[in-house]
Amino acid sequence: MKKLTLLPLALVFTMAALLLSFESCSKKSNPKPVVKATLYDSLGGTAMVADPTHSGQMIEKGRLAIRGVIDSTIFVIAGDSRINGHFTVLLSEVTKGDLSGFNELSDNLTIFVSTATGAKDYTYTGLNMKDAHDPATNPRMNGKATSADFDAFVSDLVTGANKNHVPANLLNSIGKIVESLRTTVVQQ
Repeated sequence: MKKLTLLPLALVFTMAALLLSFESCSKKSNPKPVVKATLYDSLGGTAMVADPTHSGQMIEKGRLAIRGVIDSTIFVIAGDSRINGHFTVLLSEVTKGDLSGFNELSDNLTIFVSTATGAKDYTYTGLNMKDAHDPATNPRMNGKATSADFDAFVSDLVTGANKNHVPANLLNSIGKIVESLRTTVVQQ
């Protein structure tokens, strides 16, 4: 009789183990989708923080980080004789105290980079990269960019990113995005 009681108990334990392993396997085969972080998330994402340049306003942390790099890069370019000649209209305005062109450029580039790095809350509506860098369609540009100009821009971008303490791995990711635009931006 003891043999009969052990057999059903063993069968129950075996069935329970099989059910548990089947349930475990089925959970593994249908995992919840993993949401991969975007580069925008790595730069700060959608967490809202106080905007240091607009008192009382909030800004996404990722957008703030990108704007910091953009603004720093614009200032580096302004002092870079290798390429600042392409921006004489903007530099002339800023010299006269008119920051409207600078603010527009900063905002457009910030939105462009934000969307390129994965931000979902913004839509870039500015000129495409070809038209933005062609003086025939963008009178704010002074001449077409060469490959050397693009190299100078990349160097200035790295300087701007370093001023904002962008980690090297993120800077490399941003660099890949920027490099993908070379053939569109270089028109001479």
